[in-house]
Amino acid sequence: MNDHARPPLPPFTPETAARKARMAEDAWNSREPARVALGYTPDSRWRNRTEFLVGREQIEAFLARKWAIELDYRLIKEVWGFGGNRMAVRFAYESHDAVGRWTRSYGNELWEFDHAGLMARRIASISVLPIRDNERLFHWPLGSRPTDHAELGELGL
Repeated sequence: MNDHARPPLPPFTPETAARKARMAEDAWNSREPARVALGYTPDSRWRNRTEFLVGREQIEAFLARKWAIELDYRLIKEVWGFGGNRMAVRFAYESHDAVGRWTRSYGNELWEFDHAGLMARRIASISVLPIRDNERLFHWPLGSRPTDHAELGELGL
């Protein structure tokens, strides 16, 4: 197995940290809870806003609930900093509710990985901003963000 076939492992370099964040972004943009949960340890601990989760089963259930109400979800993640087995990531995502009201959610995540490159801890702080349809910035087809799409900084976020 070559280095590009397995997840980047800590300690991270600028290249492997960016690849790890992009892999997480791609998984989340799939909107497949079971796929996303596989990136976390079986006993991974989360704080997502005010909700506390432990383990893949709770993560999967949380994500299924999330994507049932956050429709047409599109996400961009960007590494803010890293050291050893930890990483800080900033992100933004756009989605709408069942009646078509769009929001852009901004936030920061703190990630801690185990020796196998699985996320053992995720701490997320998130703010939500209502936006109009004409204020949307994420227009790619559902799924992974195209490699030529602007990053957060290029979008002024």
